[in-house]
Amino acid sequence: MGRWLMPDVYPLIAAMSFVTGMCVFQLTRNVFMNPDVRVSKSNRQSAVLDNADEGQRYSQHAFRRFLSTQRPEVFPALNRFFSESPSAGDK
Repeated sequence: MGRWLMPDVYPLIAAMSFVTGMCVFQLTRNVFMNPDVRVSKSNRQSAVLDNADEGQRYSQHAFRRFLSTQRPEVFPALNRFFSESPSAGDK
C-alpha cells in the first residue's frame, strides 16, 4: 500500500483548515456575543429585547475602533511614491 496522502495536497489542507477555523470562530462569536441570538429561554420568550447598548458594544468592537483611526490604504508607501508630483528642478 503506497502513500495515501500526496505532499501536493498539504497547501490545500492548510488553506481549508484556516478557512474552517475562521468559520468556527465567527459562528462561535455570533452564538455567544451577538445580542440578536437568543439562546437562553428567558430571552427567547420576550418578543423585543431592549438591548441597544449591548448592540452598540457588539458592533463597535475594539478591532473596528482601531480601524476607524487608520487611513484606508493598502500600501501607504507605494501610494505616497506615486502621488507625489516630480519637483520642478527634475525637468
